[in-house]
Amino acid sequence: MPDSPYKVSDVMTHTVVAIGRDAPFKEVVELMQQWKVSSLPVLEGEGRVVGVVSEADLLPKEEFRDDDPTRYDVLRRLSDLAKAGAVSAGEMMSTPAVTVHPDATVAEAARIMAQRRIKHLPVVDRSDLLQGIVSRSDLLKVFLRADEEIADEIRRTVLAPLSVAAALSSDVTGGVVTLRGPLRDTALVPVLARAVRAVEGVIDIRIDINSAQESGTSA
Repeated sequence: MPDSPYKVSDVMTHTVVAIGRDAPFKEVVELMQQWKVSSLPVLEGEGRVVGVVSEADLLPKEEFRDDDPTRYDVLRRLSDLAKAGAVSAGEMMSTPAVTVHPDATVAEAARIMAQRRIKHLPVVDRSDLLQGIVSRSDLLKVFLRADEEIADEIRRTVLAPLSVAAALSSDVTGGVVTLRGPLRDTALVPVLARAVRAVEGVIDIRIDINSAQESGTSA
């Protein structure tokens, strides 16, 4: 995979289980059970994503099965009550679908998931045609990068451009980076810290940097 920032296309799953608007309720449940997924993109035409059906969209049918909604429930949960009477994917899907483009960064996708409190994002092109799907677990793949790969990227994309590669070492253990060595301009430390944290797969950073002048004095 390329240097950071990683794109959604680097981690997404290309094979996607999807359904059409007219898919019946039972088929939706069967597909979720068969493929062990918690949501399904809803497509129309040549594969344009028009909505998403999740387990949360299915639950109102069971919740309101033997319960007469109060007037308060009707006012507060009108959408859920409508889904309780749904018989097809088009009637119970959440729309418009929350999607992401393949060239979005992993950080952007994570931000959307956190803000919208969803577990999966359909990946679509500029015409909203389905290209894949990305899940929370997909986004976490960046933390599986080898320590050596992370260290190499830090040397090439952080230390070298700042002309400190000869002075500082970047040791990575379990995704935790330690920057160590003398630095003439210690004002660069916050800049280095931000740049290192931006490298995909970095879990934390430790700073063991001293002033080059102090190092020379002690020698």
